Amino acid sequence: MFTRFTLAVLAALLTLGAAPQPQADARAFFPVAVWYSGGTARAPMIAPLGADSERAWRADLQAIKALGFNTVRTWVEWSQMEPRQGEYHLENLDLMLRLAQDTGLKVIVQVYVDSAPEWVGRRYPDGHFTTQDGTPIKSQAAPGYCVDHPGVREALHGFFTEVARHASASPAFFAYDLWSEPAVMNWALPAYVPNAQFCYCPHTQARFRKWLGEKHGTLEALNRAWYRTFTDWEQVEPPRFGTILTYADFMDWRVFIGEKIAGDLKGRADAVRRADRVHPVTSHAPNPSPVFRTLADAMDASDDYLMKASVDYFGTSFYPKLTSPDRDFPLERRALVMDTVRAVTGDRGFYVGELQAGYGVHGVIAGNPITGADLDLYTWGMVSRGARAISYYAYYPMSTGYEAGGYGLINLDGTPTDRSRRAGATARTLAANAAALLAARPQAAEVAVVFNPLVPLLGGEQAYGDRRSIHRAIAGYHRMFFERNIPVDFPSAREIDAASLARYKLVIVPYPILMTAPMAKALEQYVAGGGRLFVEARPGWQDERGHAEPILPGFGWHEMLGVRETEVRPVKEVEVRWGDRRFPGTSFAERFERLDPGARVVATYPDGEPAAYERAHGKGWALLLGTFAGERNQQDPIAMHPLGDALAEWAGLEKPALTSSAFVELRRMAGPSADFVFLFNHAAAGAEVDLSVPLAAAPSAVRELVTGETLLPSGRTFAVKTTIPGETARVYRLDRK
Repeated sequence: MFTRFTLAVLAALLTLGAAPQPQADARAFFPVAVWYSGGTARAPMIAPLGADSERAWRADLQAIKALGFNTVRTWVEWSQMEPRQGEYHLENLDLMLRLAQDTGLKVIVQVYVDSAPEWVGRRYPDGHFTTQDGTPIKSQAAPGYCVDHPGVREALHGFFTEVARHASASPAFFAYDLWSEPAVMNWALPAYVPNAQFCYCPHTQARFRKWLGEKHGTLEALNRAWYRTFTDWEQVEPPRFGTILTYADFMDWRVFIGEKIAGDLKGRADAVRRADRVHPVTSHAPNPSPVFRTLADAMDASDDYLMKASVDYFGTSFYPKLTSPDRDFPLERRALVMDTVRAVTGDRGFYVGELQAGYGVHGVIAGNPITGADLDLYTWGMVSRGARAISYYAYYPMSTGYEAGGYGLINLDGTPTDRSRRAGATARTLAANAAALLAARPQAAEVAVVFNPLVPLLGGEQAYGDRRSIHRAIAGYHRMFFERNIPVDFPSAREIDAASLARYKLVIVPYPILMTAPMAKALEQYVAGGGRLFVEARPGWQDERGHAEPILPGFGWHEMLGVRETEVRPVKEVEVRWGDRRFPGTSFAERFERLDPGARVVATYPDGEPAAYERAHGKGWALLLGTFAGERNQQDPIAMHPLGDALAEWAGLEKPALTSSAFVELRRMAGPSADFVFLFNHAAAGAEVDLSVPLAAAPSAVRELVTGETLLPSGRTFAVKTTIPGETARVYRLDRK
């Protein structure tokens, strides 16, 4: 499904410059920020300047500095700061930069253009977002106007360039965030157009036609793919509903939207680069996690694996207690969010654009409190995955709107809280260890669970199924390995090749019912080269056009696996018997015919029929399970799921030498000057821990960063026996000689 545009987005790092390399010296800077833009104004609203603004802002910045933070994340907002075309009012930004410089703080600037000034609509009346039925959405400041309109795009990019001119002139300035929680249309959901999709304006349609031309080449090829009879490219429009014929048009439209959003982000970065080629450009995805964003979402059809290539650092929001308590993230979900943003961004690291600093509010719904212990665990958890900046949302609670009273680190009257002091102390610790942390990288994963962003599109507009099955499957397998402290990567199926997969001892393909030929070939080559592949039921049932494969497993995999499907039975639950292990699967119970005597039965159903086969292929092995165990483990979790042990043994995975009286999460990072070992006790009660970690070299010094305790080095093994209090992190820094 790649087009030339996709490749251009992936190559954007070459034009923007690779992610800034961390400085391994005393000048290295790890931003730990609070969201603050003068007074108690809520993002993205802007406080009007008055006679007392400078005094009040200076006092707030001094308080922020005194707590321990080294950065503020301020914001600028298009509708207020360019009220008339070409008339910029960035006095708030200029004052913030000057006061931050005086106070000794750095500044990250969040740029909001999702609310637009009224003059844009008057000047470009055909620039409105448009639904699939042709309804133009009149902007109420939000959602603004469609960037595919050339005039709107030029005006919007002009604002970015002007902000860059102001910001880059200040010694206090550090970085930009160009788009908070990108989506095809932000901050508005017009209820008067039910099930609205965007954007069907003439300018987006023209961009789509250009994209189709690059992908399909000729109109005849497009007609074959879409089962249509166009005679002119101007007749081509995005699909507005599904039919019984084909949904290749729907697939193209949603993949285009994902690539368009990534291209729109790159356009913002290019606009900034016209005035500033030095400071980092960043963006962050919405809560809960990049891997849960889906191309099937009409309002947010994004692919974060593409988004990361448009900026120096991509990242995420993190709201584990967003609103009502029934929506709080359990531990496994929090870990999954952290692990997926790490996997999407890789060794480049990521920015945490928004980390929830206080209890959530939506209207009259209030969430559970955020505690100082929560912030310790959230912050160190992100750092252990490779975070390169943390921004707490927000310093003051929200002052207005449906979130009024929520999300603040301090109280609305300006008094500090325990969690503000705890977060500030962590900020000091991060600053003191910035050089070593920025140079370190998380422990490499031996397991890859492949995420295919095309799977939720299967079935087309009508869906006829649950588009989130693959997301549950990803979560179910992550849970199996998280509870064993085995790191997991989540490569995108649209990025993988045999070379990139070769680093893994085990590759899992969950919910593989849609595959592409390049994906199937890359995975087959991985096995032939010596890898171990575990795949669930009905691999390659359909391709990205919605065409069924004639033999299952599809794409010739029946030869690799030595079996073919003879029957599939829909089931709510089916038991799998894997030696003396028992666990459930869901949705399908696939039956097989053995084609090669070398295919060996590994597991059975209760009736004795084979449920799983393994077979040698080239230098490696492939294993097929005829049901969905990952999704079932998310729907009804099993502690220490037996399939986790079976796969770990089958692939020869390294298990950490950690014993504890209760579950303790282990994370590791390695760097040129220091290694780090993180232990997290997420439970309320204390845990007795006995840990032994082999090291590449004997450390010269060992210090625990939270308590300041110094330990004696013990050669090329880091060994510790300790009690970790409840809801506490321990972070050991092991300096190299």
